[in-house]
Amino acid sequence: MAKRTKNPLNKRLPRELKGELGKYLVIFLFFVMSISLVSGFLVADNSLIASYHESFDKYNIEDGNFEFAESATDEALANIEKDGSVKVYPNFYKEEKTDDFESTFRVFAERKDIDKVCLLDGDMPEAEQDVAIDRLYAKNHELEIGDDFRVADTTLHITGIVALSDYSALFQNTSDMMFDNDKFGVGVMTDDGFDALRDNHIHYSYSWLYDDSPEDDAEAKDMAEDLMPILGQNGVLTNFLPEYLNQAIIFTGDDMGGDKSMIMAFLYIVVVILAFVFSITISNNITKEANVIGTLRASGYSRGEMVRHYIIMPMLVLLVAAIVGNILGYTLLEQVFADQYLGSYSLPTYEVLLNPEAFLLTTVIPLVLLFLINFVMLTLKMRISPLKFIRRDLTKRKKKKAFRLNTRIPIMRRFQLRVIFQNLPNHIMIFFGIFFANFILMFGMILHPMLTHFQDMVTDNALSIYQYVLKAPVETAEDGAEKFCLSSLDTLGEERSSEGVSLYGVEPDSKYVKLDVSDDEVEISSAYSEKYGVEKGDTITLKDPYGSDKYKFKVGGIYDYPSTIAVFMDRSLYNETFDKDDTYFNAYFSDEEITDIDDAAIATEITVDDLTKTSRQLIRSMGSMMSLFLVFGSLMFILILYLLSKIIIEKNAQSISMVKILGYSNREINRIYLHSTTIVVLICILLTVPLCNWVMAEVMKIVFFEYSGWIVYYVPAVTYAKVIAAGVICYAVVTFLLNCKVKKIPMSDALKNVE
Repeated sequence: MAKRTKNPLNKRLPRELKGELGKYLVIFLFFVMSISLVSGFLVADNSLIASYHESFDKYNIEDGNFEFAESATDEALANIEKDGSVKVYPNFYKEEKTDDFESTFRVFAERKDIDKVCLLDGDMPEAEQDVAIDRLYAKNHELEIGDDFRVADTTLHITGIVALSDYSALFQNTSDMMFDNDKFGVGVMTDDGFDALRDNHIHYSYSWLYDDSPEDDAEAKDMAEDLMPILGQNGVLTNFLPEYLNQAIIFTGDDMGGDKSMIMAFLYIVVVILAFVFSITISNNITKEANVIGTLRASGYSRGEMVRHYIIMPMLVLLVAAIVGNILGYTLLEQVFADQYLGSYSLPTYEVLLNPEAFLLTTVIPLVLLFLINFVMLTLKMRISPLKFIRRDLTKRKKKKAFRLNTRIPIMRRFQLRVIFQNLPNHIMIFFGIFFANFILMFGMILHPMLTHFQDMVTDNALSIYQYVLKAPVETAEDGAEKFCLSSLDTLGEERSSEGVSLYGVEPDSKYVKLDVSDDEVEISSAYSEKYGVEKGDTITLKDPYGSDKYKFKVGGIYDYPSTIAVFMDRSLYNETFDKDDTYFNAYFSDEEITDIDDAAIATEITVDDLTKTSRQLIRSMGSMMSLFLVFGSLMFILILYLLSKIIIEKNAQSISMVKILGYSNREINRIYLHSTTIVVLICILLTVPLCNWVMAEVMKIVFFEYSGWIVYYVPAVTYAKVIAAGVICYAVVTFLLNCKVKKIPMSDALKNVE
């Protein structure tokens, strides 16, 4: 046979597109939405993370910092630099409560050599009372250039908005589970302005840079461990924080990198689901056009030509959607996602960069996935002989007789069951589609109630309204104040990187912490128990964060304290363990504010606000994203159900036409065909909601395990009801559209393809 230069089958493509315009338009729009979201995210993420990594050299970010109890002498610093092969820079800061609104403000002197400042707007401070403050701190407190605010009875004048290179995430303490750009902020002043502020809460912090930078975190850890004893020999070390453990520096990069893997998994799940939807659609078209395919195959058309014909339209739809999606991603959605990050992180200025990887991930790989799934399905289908196509016998196996249904079942119910069994592959896809849609919906719905529940738990289980940590033991006349000991050890880092554990040594008859253990046992917080799976009777081992000492404790109970990874013990056991005097203490519990201790003697004041910063920040930073998940989940629900239910209707169009001729009304036809799908959908919704909950619980455990601290997974009953209600409402929309489809099926269809 002469070779055809052009395939006449291609002339059918425009007619097919016109005839199935609604279906292809819905899939096209969903592909556009998915790809534009992912493309916009990748472009924004790539541009911002490139700026983040450039900032390490551009702004000379430290390799770590340490803090002494007193200012180090020049001789001590010279010894450290010589023995530790580092360059040390004083980087003192003062930390005070603001007077005009509730927050803690950490201010640094001028930074000329290390951890330099990126000026975003305005001018750097020049006068003694001038200050430049972090962009997010200014935004969250509605502060602008030219405004004044008071700190420790001193009026500060804002001259600039900045980003501090070592505070891309505003962590007040590295042990915090989450940064807090609402109740905590940073800024810089001139050296004279810094000196003019009171010294009550000055921190003698020093930053260092290695002479030879480490190649990776493993080498950085070894170098830090070598440096720490040298520091201890030259001063009283109160804090030691290598860069690779500094959450204020590394959290931003880790978070943006982690988001990328999550968003890509999301895209490919969507592509695979839609690819299977396409394959079912094509399979349905092949069934409808079996006679034509058989005739064409008998006329000399090869299997390959038929496969190519049926695969062209899905590939074209995805290709055009990918082009449109990438254009939208670079133009509109890039800024949307950049604003999401800039709403959480204090990043320096950035430029939008071309991202070839985004094109590969959002266009090339989805096209390959779509091609492979449909190619395999079409290849298997086209193995059927031309004669069988003409006879419309498309099953490779011999047809089995339909199993009998009990005649006691009403005829309409039997008819519905037959429809369900005949369309089982579609209903299986409906199950997976509903599962994925419900998972997205649940993710969008659970975060706020879960974090609100966590806040309530923290508030209800707070040890006291105030906890005062002292620089040295100081007596108070406050009646309700109770002495205790507080320090911190680290986990061994066997399951994840080391995490700080708060150690409380409390009075035997404490009214704030009521322990029920023997003298040589401890209780661990419920947060510790849930996160690390430690139970009563186990033994835990913790290590000194600034040395090599290790401590073992026998767990005698679990204390209901969900906000902190903590260990509680009798004060006498605490003092014995850490070689302290029997009367030693360094903190107070109190339900009333202590006013007779000088602020200069207080190292830290811990309130309920400090314990709930994690949930507050997550609600603030993730709120708008949750709405996006709700919208996307709802659209996914409607799309999957509409496409697959529409296929079922089209597959049974001839039967529907026949029952119309027999006098059945549209309402009765809906009972047979749509109500059968309704039964399947309702069953799928009820089955997938608990399944989604189980999967979500496991996902959340993995996600929160990598953070410091712990958040209890919690879903209120009303959330399950909301997910189910959302599914029912979405399906109601689908049912309305399908009702219109059923009404349009003409009676003449019963006369077509009569065998």
